[in-house]
Amino acid sequence: MGAAYVPVDPALPAERRDYMLVDAGVSVLVTESGVAEFDGRCVLLDAEREVIGRESVEPLGVRPGGDELAYVLYTSGSTGKPKGVMISHRALHNLLSSMRGVSASDEDSVWLASTSVSFDISGLELFLPLIAGGRVVMASGGEAKDAEALLELVSKNRVKHVQLTPSGWRLMLAAGFSDSGVTALVGGEACSLELAGELRARTRRLVNVYGPTETTIWSTFWEVPEETGSVSIGEPLANTDVYVLDSNGRPVADGVSGELFIGGMGLARGYMGRAGLTAERFVPDPFGPAGARLYRTGDLVRRLPDGSLEYQGRIDTQVKVRGYRIELGEIETVLRAHQSVKDAVVSAREDGAGDKTLVAYVVADDPLDTAELRLAPGRESARLHGPGRLRGDRPCSADQQRQGRPPRPARTRAGHVPRPPLRRTPHPPWNSAWPPSGPTSWAWNK
Repeated sequence: MGAAYVPVDPALPAERRDYMLVDAGVSVLVTESGVAEFDGRCVLLDAEREVIGRESVEPLGVRPGGDELAYVLYTSGSTGKPKGVMISHRALHNLLSSMRGVSASDEDSVWLASTSVSFDISGLELFLPLIAGGRVVMASGGEAKDAEALLELVSKNRVKHVQLTPSGWRLMLAAGFSDSGVTALVGGEACSLELAGELRARTRRLVNVYGPTETTIWSTFWEVPEETGSVSIGEPLANTDVYVLDSNGRPVADGVSGELFIGGMGLARGYMGRAGLTAERFVPDPFGPAGARLYRTGDLVRRLPDGSLEYQGRIDTQVKVRGYRIELGEIETVLRAHQSVKDAVVSAREDGAGDKTLVAYVVADDPLDTAELRLAPGRESARLHGPGRLRGDRPCSADQQRQGRPPRPARTRAGHVPRPPLRRTPHPPWNSAWPPSGPTSWAWNK
C-alpha cells in the first residue's frame, strides 16, 4: 500500500485515542468490533475475517523509498497533548540491520513479542525476526501482564531472544526465570547494577540498549560482561553519531557530564504538525555536513575512559515508568485545568526495587475530591500516567519543589581539547533489498 501506520493501544483512554487518530490524519482504522468509534473506513478483523481470508497473499509489489514514512508513534508531551514522532523507512531499516548484528539474529532465532504496539520497542520484536528469517512468538494481552505465563511461553516455544524493560525483567526473575539459551535485551529505562548482575548470570547474553523514540527505538548498546562494577549504555549503533555537549553546544571532556545529542540515519523527520517543537528538539549539526541535524535527548551522560557512555539522569522533568516516557509537565497541565486546583507538581518516587510511582502535590483553596482528581490525568493522558498518590498543600511552593530537579550539564574546562564524537558506520545505509520480499501480513490499529 505504501501507507504509514499509527499504533494505538485500545486500552488508552478514549480521549487520547481520538486525539491521536485526528492529529495523525488517519484514513483507515484496522481493529475489532466494539473497540473504537471512527468516522473513516474501518477494517474489522473479527467481523470481516472471511472476506480478508479470500484476499490474495501475493506481495503488493510496493517498495517505498527510504525517506517515505513508515510509522508515526505518539509519546507524552509537556503541553498536555501527546506528540507524533515521524519515523522513515530508512531509519527503521538502519535500526533493524544494526540490531540484527548486535543480537546475532538469523533464521534460527525465535523472538518473544510481548510489548504493546503503542511502545516503539515492539517494532524490534515484530520486524527483526522477519528480516532475519526467524520466528515471532506473540504473547496475548493477558500473558504479557503475567510473568509466569511469559515464562511458560518462552520455555514452550524455545524462545531465544527476549526484550523487556528493567521492571519487566524484575518480574520475570521473581517468577523464576533462568535460561542459559536466551539473549536478553534490557532497555526503556535505567538498568541498575544489581539487576544487570543477576540477569547476566541467568542468561546466555545480556545487552543493555538505550534510545529515544525520536532516534528510532535504540541508538546505543552495551554487552554486559559477566563481572562488572558499573552499568554503561555503551556505544552507538550503525550509522549513528553521539555527542556529549555542554550548555553552549561544545563537546565536554571525558568524565564531565553533558547533554547527549544523537545524529545519523536513525533520526526521525520530526513531530507531526509541530514545526516549532521540531526545530527546538532537532537542531543543526555543527559537526556534520550541511543540512545534518542532531536530536537533543535531554539525557545527562558522561563519557567513560573506555569511550562508552554512562547514563546519569535527565536535565528536565521527563521520567520513565515501566519503560514508558512520561512528561511530568503533561500531568501537571491536566491537573491545573481542574477548577479547584491552584497549582500542581508531579514527581516520580522510586522504591527499593527501583520501581517508580508518580506522586502529585496539589494546592487548592477548597477541599478536593481526590478520587475525581485522580481520574483527570487518565481522561486525556495515557493510563500509566495517572499519579499513584495525590497529596495536598505541599509545605513549599511549586517553584521550590521544581528546584530539586536535575541541573543543567557542566561546561568544558577552558583550554581542554575534548575527544571527538563517537561514530559507527559499519554497513551500507540503504539498498533495494528493503523491504524484504515475500508475503507478510500484520494487523495494526491505524
